[in-house]
Amino acid sequence: MSPSRHRRPHPLLSVSVLLCALLGLTPPAAASEGPSASADVARLYEEASAATARYEAGRRAAGVQRVQVRRLDRLLAEEQRHVAVLHGDLGRLASAQYRSGGGLPYTAQILLADSPDALMRGKQVLLQADLAVNSAVAKTQRAAATLAVAKRRADRAKRSLDRRNARLARLKRGIERKLESARWTLQGEADRSVTAGKCRGAVRMDQPKTRSTHAWVTPVETYELSAGFDSAGERWAHRHTGQDFAVGIGTPVRSVGAGRVESVSCGGGFGIEIVVRHKGGYFTQYAHLAAVGVDQGDRVRPGQWIGQAGTTGNSTGPHLHFETRLTPYLGSGVDPRRWLAERGVKI
Repeated sequence: MSPSRHRRPHPLLSVSVLLCALLGLTPPAAASEGPSASADVARLYEEASAATARYEAGRRAAGVQRVQVRRLDRLLAEEQRHVAVLHGDLGRLASAQYRSGGGLPYTAQILLADSPDALMRGKQVLLQADLAVNSAVAKTQRAAATLAVAKRRADRAKRSLDRRNARLARLKRGIERKLESARWTLQGEADRSVTAGKCRGAVRMDQPKTRSTHAWVTPVETYELSAGFDSAGERWAHRHTGQDFAVGIGTPVRSVGAGRVESVSCGGGFGIEIVVRHKGGYFTQYAHLAAVGVDQGDRVRPGQWIGQAGTTGNSTGPHLHFETRLTPYLGSGVDPRRWLAERGVKI
């Protein structure tokens, strides 16, 4: 079933497929790097998210600066055209003065004029026009010079932003390559746990710096929706029992609300899974995980990272399978979207 777009697309979605295609990466099938893989993925995930945010901010800033340079280009061209027009006006004024006797000495013009007073008035008008055009030319030239300085500064700022953004892009690509490798190491560890039917135990993760102020949240922060509740498909013996969130391996999975961990298991079709009991007798399930960050009996708060998404068990690709249930057991599920909507959470 193809994913439906969500209003908050995951910033690292499809990085796995893209980097494997570009770099020839293949999921490592060999041994684990030890219990730090989960923490490495969580750390690199946060670094990649921060690098993406910095890169996008730099890209937007460079875009704004490019718009500023184009605007200054237009203004400068307009001022230069204005100078040219004024220079033309000044030339025409000089020609008119010459045609009206401007080539004769001023004393001779007075002696030869039919009306010296009229000649003097005319000369005064021409002098004033000459001064006005000269003043306008000088002002426009100063404006053009000021714009030229501003354009040079804007050009320098744009080039600096472009260089900074190129560095950020290289940093982002480097982190994503490390994250991709660490993700497959983590997934390999998870697959071995599921095959052995023995959970590796909780790997405590550093929690996000800002805690949720809401009583209920989505199980992952950014995502695309894929298979929905009660949908049919070849992958399920019966209808789909939860809501799938398409996310990358290692994506932090959050408890949707306050509660207590009912169970942690790592066998069967759901792979590695967590079930949380909430007030009011409801349960939520988080399945196909790559790692868990809680143990049975732990209390959890809304938005707390309790595990990391993966593709363990009966899964065709990285995603979180999320259920809301009336009991801890499969078969008692209710529509997760409607259940969360009743608690003020829209997905």
